[in-house]
Amino acid sequence: MKLRRQGCRRRINSSGGHGLSGRSTVLSVFAFSCGVILLYRLAVLPAQVWLYLATLAVIFLLLPVRRMLPTACWPLIIGFTLGAFWAAFWAHERLDQRLPDELEGERVNVSGYVCDLPAAGSFNSIRFSFCVTRWYGVSLTQQANSFLPKTLRLAWYGQPEGRLPDHRLRLEVVLKKPHGALNPEGFRYEDWLFRKGYRATGSVRSAASDPSVSCAFECQYHRLHIRLAVWVDEQFVKASYHPLVASLLIGNRGHLSAEHWGVLKATGTIHLVAISGLHLGLVALGAGLIARRFLLAISSYRLSERFVRLTAFGVVLFCCLLYALAAGFTVPTRRALIMVAVGSWVLLKARHEPAWHSLVIALGLVLLLDPFAPLDQGFWLSFGAVSVLLCVFAGRLGGTGWLAGLLLAQGAVFAGLWPLLELVGQGQPVAGLLANIFAIPWVSLVVMPVLIAGGIMVALLPPVLDLVIALMDAVLGVMWHFLGWVAPMKWPDLNGSMLEIGGFAVLVLLVATVPIRTFQAVGVIVALSWAATAGLPTNAENPRVSEPEVRVWDVGQGLSALLRAGDEVLLYDTGPEVQGVFSAAESVLIPNLKALGVKRIDTLVISHADSDHSGGVNRILEEFEVGRIVTGEPVAVREKLEQDEAVSIYGCTGRSIVGNELSLFYWQAIGDVKGNDASCVLSVRQGQAVEWLFPGDISSRVEPLYLEAAEAEAPNITPRERVVLAPHHGSKTSSSEVWVNELNPSLVVYTAGYRHRYGHPHGDVTARYRSAGARALNTACSGSLVMRVVDGVLRTTEARHKAPFWISGPGLARDACKIP
Repeated sequence: MKLRRQGCRRRINSSGGHGLSGRSTVLSVFAFSCGVILLYRLAVLPAQVWLYLATLAVIFLLLPVRRMLPTACWPLIIGFTLGAFWAAFWAHERLDQRLPDELEGERVNVSGYVCDLPAAGSFNSIRFSFCVTRWYGVSLTQQANSFLPKTLRLAWYGQPEGRLPDHRLRLEVVLKKPHGALNPEGFRYEDWLFRKGYRATGSVRSAASDPSVSCAFECQYHRLHIRLAVWVDEQFVKASYHPLVASLLIGNRGHLSAEHWGVLKATGTIHLVAISGLHLGLVALGAGLIARRFLLAISSYRLSERFVRLTAFGVVLFCCLLYALAAGFTVPTRRALIMVAVGSWVLLKARHEPAWHSLVIALGLVLLLDPFAPLDQGFWLSFGAVSVLLCVFAGRLGGTGWLAGLLLAQGAVFAGLWPLLELVGQGQPVAGLLANIFAIPWVSLVVMPVLIAGGIMVALLPPVLDLVIALMDAVLGVMWHFLGWVAPMKWPDLNGSMLEIGGFAVLVLLVATVPIRTFQAVGVIVALSWAATAGLPTNAENPRVSEPEVRVWDVGQGLSALLRAGDEVLLYDTGPEVQGVFSAAESVLIPNLKALGVKRIDTLVISHADSDHSGGVNRILEEFEVGRIVTGEPVAVREKLEQDEAVSIYGCTGRSIVGNELSLFYWQAIGDVKGNDASCVLSVRQGQAVEWLFPGDISSRVEPLYLEAAEAEAPNITPRERVVLAPHHGSKTSSSEVWVNELNPSLVVYTAGYRHRYGHPHGDVTARYRSAGARALNTACSGSLVMRVVDGVLRTTEARHKAPFWISGPGLARDACKIP
C-alpha cells in the first residue's frame, strides 16, 4: 500500500513537472515571437557587436539571479532576447547586400537564374525576380563583391510575348537601390522590396541563355515550377476562367486582370486566390481522410492505431508539401504549411493541451524560419483569423450545425479582423459578409476538389482535357457570377473610429463565446444598432487643426500638396496615374487623407491637365466630397472626368481665404497658353511669417509675368520665409535666374522621382537656388514633408526621419540620395 502511494505521488510530480515545462516552453516561444516582431518597430538597427554583447549579457549575467526571479520571468527574458537577436541578425545580413553608388544607373552584366514566375507588366514588359550567381566587370574587392545584392527585381520592356530566352540567363541590366514613395500611410514599395529580399531593382537591356550558370537544388526547383506554370497555361488556356484556374491551382496570379482584382477587392475575397491556410487545410483534410480509410481498409486488425495515425500524418505532410511546392512555396504558403503541420501533429498525438499553445508554437516556428514575416500584412491577417476562430470555437461545450457554424465563423472573422484591416490601411467591405458565406464553402467543397482532381486527371489522361475544362468552367462560373452579382451592389460604408471598431469587435466575440442568452441578445441588439448607425450617411465635416499646415506628398515624378487651416482643406494636384498600373491618388492620397480624418475637400486645384498633376482626379472625386475645382485648363480637366460630376469647375483667378488664417492668390498667364504654361499658380501666405508658392509646371517664359503680377498684388510685402516648389520638378526649362533672384526663397522643394529618366532636378537649376542661399529638399530623398509655423518660425518635418531602419539606414537609397 505504501509503495502504491509512492508510485502515485511520483506520477503526480512527473505530470506536474511536465505541465510546468510545457508552459515554460510556450512562454519562451511567445517571448521569442515578441522579440522578433518588436525589432521592426525600431528606427535604428543596433550594430551587430552590441547585439552579441547584449545577448550574452542577458544570458550569463542573469544566471546567478535566476532563482531569485519569478518562475515565468526567466523564459520570457531569454525568449525575448533571442527573438530580437535572431531578427536583427537576419536584418543585418539582408541590409549588408547593397548596390554601390558607382553602379547605380550604369550598365552591368550579371549571370544567374529566374527565381519566380515571370509576369506580364505594363508597357509590354515582363517582370521577374533574378537570383544572381555572378557579377561581371565590377571593379571592387572580393570582400565587397560578397555583399553585392543576391536577388534583383527586374523589368524587361518591349517584350509583348512575355517570354524569357531561358531559365539560366546572362543579362545586361541598369540598376538602382530599392526606393519607393515614403508617406505616413499607404502602400510602401520599399517595405515590400525589403520583405522579399530584393536589394536592387532595374531594367533589362539584353538577355541571353547562359548554360554555364550552376543550377543547384533551389535553381532546379524554380525551373520545374516555371515549367509547371507553362504546362498549366498550355493545358487550360482555352478555359473561360483560365486566370482563376492558374491562380487557385498553382498560385500564379499573373493572369488576373484589373477587373478580376476589382471584383475580389469589392467582395472581400482576395484571400481565395492566394494559396493559404484554406487551400492547404483542404489538401490536408482530403489527404488525411483518404489515407486513413485506405489504411484501415487494408487490415483493421493487423495495423495498430498508432501506425495508422503516423502514416496518415506523413501522407498529410507529404501532400501539403507537394502542393506548397507546386504553388511556388511563397511566404504565405510556407506559413500555412507550418500551421497545418503543427495542427496535424497535435491531432496525431491526441494531446489535451490548450489550442492556444499550438497557435503560439506555430507562430514561433513561422518567425524562426522567416524572421521577416511581421512585415507581411498576410502574417497578421492569417494569425488574426486563426486566433478569432480559436476564441470562438476552442473549448466550446456544445456543437453547432454546419450552417450555424459557418455564419458564426464568418461574422466573428468579419468583426475580429476589422481593427487589423484598419491598422494596415484596408477597409472591411460589408459585401464580404454575403460573398464569403457562399464563396468559402463553394471553393472548399467544390472548386478546389475539382481543380486538383482535374489537374491530376489531365496529367495522367490527356484525352479528358475538354471534359475537365468544361467542369472547371462550370464550378468557377457559379462562383464568379455570384461575386459579380454581389460586387456592384450598393452596400453601406460602416464608418467609425478605431475605438468604436475595436469595441464592436470585442462585443461580437463576447456574444459568440459567452453562453448567456440574455447577454447574447442584448449584445446582438447593441452591435446591430451601432452597425446601423455607422452605416448612415455622415456629415462631411473635417477635424479642426490648431495651426495651419502644408503637406507635400511623396508621389514620385509628380505633384500633390495639402493645405489645412481650421476645418477647411485645399488639395493642390492629385499626382501621377498610369491607367491600370499606378495611381498616386489610390496608393498615397486617399489612405493619407483618410488617416487625417479628411472627409471633404473644399477646393481642389488642378494646376493643368498633364497626367502627373491630374492623374487621380476621378478617384478623389469618388472618395471625397469636393466643393469646387480650380484649374488652369477647365476644358481639358472637364474632359478627364469619367462622369458628369456635380462639381463646379472654375478658372484660375482671384483671391480667397482658408480657415481665416491662410490668404490665397490664384494667377494664370493670359493669352494663348496651354499645357505647362497654362498652369494655375497658387500663392499661400500665413500673415507676414511664410509664403508658399505652388507654380505648377510653368516655364521660364511665363515666370517673369507672374513676378510682375505678384508685385502688383502685394507691393513691398516680403515674408520672413518663402517656400517655393520648384516649377516643373526642377526642369532646366524653368527656375530662371530672374525667378530665383526675385523670389529669393529660404526653402526650395523638388517633387521629382528617384533617378527618374528625365533627370530632375537639373544641375543648373539646383545651382541657382544654392547660390541664392535656399535650403533644398527633394521628396525623392526626404519623403513627404509637413510644414508648420511654430513661434513665428517655419518647422519642416521629413518623413525619412521617422522611417524604419530598412528605409533610412546608412548606405541606403535615401541616405545616399543627393541633390546635384
